[in-house]
Amino acid sequence: MPRLHRLCTFLEQFAPPALAAEWDNVGLLLGDRSREVRRVMTCLTVTPETAAEAIDAGVELIVTHHPLPFQAVRRITTDTVVGRIILDLLGARVAVYSPHTAFDSASQGINQRLAEGLQLHGITPLIPHPGGQTFLSVGKTVGEGRWGWLEGMFTLAEVIKRLKQFLRIERLQVVGEPQQAVRTVAVACGAAGQFLSAAEQNGCDAMVLGEARFHTCLEAEALGIGLLLPGHFASERFAVDCLADVLREKFPTLEIWASRRERDPIRWE
Repeated sequence: MPRLHRLCTFLEQFAPPALAAEWDNVGLLLGDRSREVRRVMTCLTVTPETAAEAIDAGVELIVTHHPLPFQAVRRITTDTVVGRIILDLLGARVAVYSPHTAFDSASQGINQRLAEGLQLHGITPLIPHPGGQTFLSVGKTVGEGRWGWLEGMFTLAEVIKRLKQFLRIERLQVVGEPQQAVRTVAVACGAAGQFLSAAEQNGCDAMVLGEARFHTCLEAEALGIGLLLPGHFASERFAVDCLADVLREKFPTLEIWASRRERDPIRWE
């Protein structure tokens, strides 16, 4: 069986930590690199439910999109939710690896897959990584967000339908008129309203964000840029399944799956 350091090395090649945002906390966050790994679970976020699933199943490694811990922790006690989760995982010797924003920006990361799911052409980073040439071994398309063009002219309503089909969702929030024309589309998973200006600079007619603040929505409306907001969970969770597939292909002797208990905490009534 491979040891943890082999999986970490692969994940660092697949989503190089140098692509991560400066404020992020990526890489191996809990665990012993020398430990053998037999079972791996991917998830969007380590919660009490996903941590319990991993422990119950005897997992040695959780690959989570969102880091745990995310910010510096002064105390690890049962007084906090994060402290309880960390203590439970340490007690069961479950390692935690997070690629987070490195996975967002990687050549086969979340935003690339989201753009491909919309069937965009000429897919390019909204904000190319300044050291992009360094990552030619993992593909030329690295950077924050993505944008591209649709084959033919679409309405915003038609793009909404395509996004719903790809993400397998029934509802999303929208800024803009259903019949407004769309040719170029930007995407940025999760909470990524800061990329609206980059979408405007690239002449995008519409943008897919996981979620956006009210004033970002007002700004998009004033700019005439349609916004499609499927929710933070929906905009990223599909990629957790893709990551499990990637790991299974690389490590066929391991038992690897995406969390079966993880759910969006936000309900759409």
